[in-house]
Amino acid sequence: MLPWTAFSLALSLRLALARSGAERGPRASAPQGDLLFLLDSSASVSHYEFSRVREFVGQLVGLLPLGPGALRTSLVHVGSRPYTEFPFGQHSSGEAVQDAIRAAAQRMGDTNTGLALAYAKEQLFAEVAGARPGVPKVLVWVTDGGSSDPVGPPMQELKDLGVTVFVVSTGRGNLLELSAAASAPPEEYLHFVDVDDLHIIAQQLRASILDAMRPQQLRASEVTSSGFRLAWPPLLTADSGYYVLELAPSADPGTVRRQQLPGNATGWAWTNLDPDTDYEVALVPESNVHLVRPQHLRVHTLPREPGAEGGAAGAGRGQDETPPPPLTRPPPPPPEEAGPERIVVSHARPRSLRVSWTPALGPAAVLGYHVQYGPLPGGAAQRVEVPAGRNGTTLQGLAPGTAYLVTVTAAFRSGRERALSAKACTPDGPRSRALRPQPPGAAGRAP
Repeated sequence: MLPWTAFSLALSLRLALARSGAERGPRASAPQGDLLFLLDSSASVSHYEFSRVREFVGQLVGLLPLGPGALRTSLVHVGSRPYTEFPFGQHSSGEAVQDAIRAAAQRMGDTNTGLALAYAKEQLFAEVAGARPGVPKVLVWVTDGGSSDPVGPPMQELKDLGVTVFVVSTGRGNLLELSAAASAPPEEYLHFVDVDDLHIIAQQLRASILDAMRPQQLRASEVTSSGFRLAWPPLLTADSGYYVLELAPSADPGTVRRQQLPGNATGWAWTNLDPDTDYEVALVPESNVHLVRPQHLRVHTLPREPGAEGGAAGAGRGQDETPPPPLTRPPPPPPEEAGPERIVVSHARPRSLRVSWTPALGPAAVLGYHVQYGPLPGGAAQRVEVPAGRNGTTLQGLAPGTAYLVTVTAAFRSGRERALSAKACTPDGPRSRALRPQPPGAAGRAP
């Protein structure tokens, strides 16, 4: 009876494992994709900072499964002109990639990040340039926060190709601009960290990269001025749940359109959208069998082509009427409106610290400064108003041993604003302190 008993137990175990696998849903395949590191190699970065960033990238690469059948990686320098340290597929092992990273030298020059992003789109991520079709693509941009040319438009073009963007800022830069550059939501894809503390985020960033590389990514294609098509791999089955698609303009998140789709759906097309508009897309898998995380994507529709007004507006215009002028973007701010260029943190105490900044140019045009600060990562932010004649303030009521993200925004009379962000840390100290008894009549007295 023992052989039959063993056979029965083995058969029962195999059936239980098979049933368990079915309940977990579609089986996840090994992560594979193309991973591009974009490093600020310009003269705005000190040699020490570049060496620390290079060490961090080498450490991160050592944690990833690199190889021809898994992840491929490439390294591009940001400078006056983009420079490829090594393209995808040149190195077939993690050790070879780490050796190449250690040998990378700083390029210096200007910080033309936008030019490097356009270069990456045409020369690395395009299929005609040798990129693998149908595999996830990830960009990790490590920056000191500044760029000499616009970053937004070329970064959005990469996102429209389905590239997932992680941004690692070493403590400076415009928080709003960097949040817009990172994939949505920025709380998951944007990291503010001091250059000496980059190793702290290595494991978290590795896990996020591997998650983005797995074939579970929501992608947009066929983007036009009035719509786009979404696609995703099978995450559910017809019997295990359904999807809810959500769409809302980035500028008006309260205006949400929803569409429910069966669990075997892998695509949907949104139409009748506004041109030249950012849209936030969410794919929410609903299942009582297993948990699948929602996926988010930001898509920018193309501008309307000249002469493509269509509809009643186009049909009702006479031949002798002059067409309206094309839409133009707001003019750049005049050169005299230059925001803070540097933030200095001093007098750090367990519960307070002083923040100073270079005054904005054109003091007669400055209404004042807004100082917003909150604990990292993702804590509630507070705001302090500083008059135009001052360029510093003391932040109080802070927590000991805590990193804060501080953003100083200069508000000009023209209505424009210029902001700069930096990381500040309070030293360790007592978390709480007993209140001393006050003498009679002391209530309400200024400290």
